[in-house]
Amino acid sequence: MHSIGTSATMNVTEELYKGIYIEGNISGNGSAGAFNIPGPLNKAINTITIIILFITMISLGCKMEITKIKSHILKPKGVGIALLAQFGIMPLTAYSLAKTLQMDPIKAVTVLICGCCPGGSLSNIFSLAVKGDMNLSIVMTTCSSIVALGMMPLLLFVFCQGFPGLENAVPYVGIMTALAFTLVPCTIGIVINHYKPNYTPVVLKVGLSLLIISTILVSILSGFAVGNVLWTIFMPDVLTVAALMPLIGFTLGYAMSVLCRMSPQCSRTISMETGCQNIQLCVAILKVAFTPEVIGPMFLFPLIYIMFQCGEALLLALCFRCYQTLKPPAEDARTYCTVEVKQDEVKQP
Repeated sequence: MHSIGTSATMNVTEELYKGIYIEGNISGNGSAGAFNIPGPLNKAINTITIIILFITMISLGCKMEITKIKSHILKPKGVGIALLAQFGIMPLTAYSLAKTLQMDPIKAVTVLICGCCPGGSLSNIFSLAVKGDMNLSIVMTTCSSIVALGMMPLLLFVFCQGFPGLENAVPYVGIMTALAFTLVPCTIGIVINHYKPNYTPVVLKVGLSLLIISTILVSILSGFAVGNVLWTIFMPDVLTVAALMPLIGFTLGYAMSVLCRMSPQCSRTISMETGCQNIQLCVAILKVAFTPEVIGPMFLFPLIYIMFQCGEALLLALCFRCYQTLKPPAEDARTYCTVEVKQDEVKQP
C-alpha cells in the first residue's frame, strides 16, 4: 500500500512544483519545493496512516446493519439527496474557494481532494448531537464511501482542469486504489456485525483505543517530519478554506434538504453529513498517493480542516439544543390542534 500511485506521481508536471519550498527559503505564495522526509520516517507515517484508515472503516462497518441498508435502498430519497449534496456542494465549494483565493497548484489539489472525499464517521456523532436520523446517517456514510470510488476521480478530473499544471498531475490510480482499500475493512465490519453481533462492542472498543494511540503517534511523527516548515500550513488562505468549507457544507446541505421537503430530522442529518468529510481517507491519499517532495507539509491540511469542522458542528449542535429548549415542541402543538378539531367535530350536530 505504501507504493500506491508511485508511478502516477512520476508524471507530475513542472507547474506543480512552482512555489514549493526551497531549502532554507520560502517563496511568496507559501508552497514548498525541496521538502523531503527521511525514508524510514515517511514509511512509518504512511503505515500508521493506513492503520488509522483501516480502523475507522472497520468501525463504520460494525455500525452498519444490512436491514437498514435495505430499508433505505427501497426508499432512496434521503440517501439520494445526501449523495447529491456530498458530491455536489463540497467539491464545488472547494473549487470556488481555491479559485477565489488564487491558491497555487499544491494547495489547490489538496483542497480539491478534501472537498471530493466522501462523508466521514464523525458525522454520525454530530447527527446524534442534533437529534438526527442515525440510521440515515450511517447508511449515508457507507453509501458515500462506495459511490466515491467512481465519483471522486471523476470530480477531481473535472475540477483540476481549472488549474494550470493539475490536468494530468493527479495520481488517479493511487486515489482509486486507496478508495477500493477502504471498502475491504468496511465490508469486514458489516460481516462481523451481521454474523457475530456479540463481537461488535469489543471491536469498537479495541478499535477506539488503537485509533487514539495511532493518531497520537502519527501526530508526533508528522511534527518531526515537517519540522521548521510546519507553520506554513497556517497561512491565511489555508485557514480561510479550512474554516469556510465545513460551514458552507453544513449550511447548504441543510438548505438543499429543506428545498427537497425532507423532514427537519433528516435535514439536520444531511447537513452534518455534507459538512463532515472523511479526514482519515483524505490524509491517507495525500500522504500515500503523493511523494513528500510534491505534497510537502500540505498533507496535514485535513487536520486543520477537522478542527474547524468539529468546532463548527459542536457550535451548531449547541445552538440547536438551545433553540429546542426555548421553543415548545412542535409535536405538542400539532397534537393540541388535532384534539381541538376533533372536539369541534363532536359538537357539530
